[in-house]
Amino acid sequence: MSYDGPATVAGVPVRLRGSARFEPHDGRFHWTARIAPEPRIAALVRAGRREVTVVIAGRRAPARLGEVDPWGGVRLTGTGGPPWPAANVDGTPDLSGDSHSGRFG
Repeated sequence: MSYDGPATVAGVPVRLRGSARFEPHDGRFHWTARIAPEPRIAALVRAGRREVTVVIAGRRAPARLGEVDPWGGVRLTGTGGPPWPAANVDGTPDLSGDSHSGRFG
């Protein structure tokens, strides 16, 4: 499941591109994303902040900021359901329930 669109990270509007996968070894979803270059997010990282909240269309998820890349983008990682809606097999958003449990089944 992937996402490419607007988000809010630590209260800052950003563009985010991410993907998630189910990891059978621990029974949870793991997701990563890249925040498009945004000076306010890069400043948070440089100041030592790592733990943030990501919000997409009212869905919230805790995440961890990575290092700033040479272009000013920042990697973001999380465990559990990602903040973007899951997609159905046909590619349409799955709005039927909560994907934040992070557990399969």
